[in-house]
Amino acid sequence: MARLSLKLLLLMLSAMGASPGNAVDELAGYWQHESDPVWIEMQPESGQGVIVRNDNRPDRLGFLVVTDLEASDEPNEWSAQVFAARLGEYRKAGITLSADGRMVFTVKVGFMRRSVEWRRVPEVPPAPNDKSTLGLPAIKIETRHE
Repeated sequence: MARLSLKLLLLMLSAMGASPGNAVDELAGYWQHESDPVWIEMQPESGQGVIVRNDNRPDRLGFLVVTDLEASDEPNEWSAQVFAARLGEYRKAGITLSADGRMVFTVKVGFMRRSVEWRRVPEVPPAPNDKSTLGLPAIKIETRHE
C-alpha cells in the first residue's frame, strides 16, 4: 500500500511540474485579432509577442506588441506589458487563455478596463496583395521596438 501511495505521489508531482510547460505551449503560436486584420506570434520562451501581419499598417510588421511576458501562479494566466495603440505606449496587462481557444489581453487604465480578444490560427495567411508569399508557410519575423 505504501509503495502504491509513493507511486501515486510521484505521478501527481510530475503532473504538477508539467503544467506550466503545457500552458506555455498553449500560448505559443499565431493569433488573429478579434475584428482587425492583424496577426501576432506569441513567443513565451522569449517573453514577447510580435506582429507578423497587419493589413491596415504594414509598417508595423515586426513590432513588439507584448513584452515582459511572465507566467502567473494561476493556470492559463500571464502578466505582460502590452502596447496600447490608442495611448501610444506600453501598459501592464493580464493575458488569459479561455477554454474556447481565445486569448484575452486586459488592460486597466484608471477605473476603465479594456479587453481585446484574439483567436488561435494554425498559420498566418498571405496578405491579399502579396503575391510573393502565396503558398509559402509563415516565417519568423525579426522583432523591433518603436
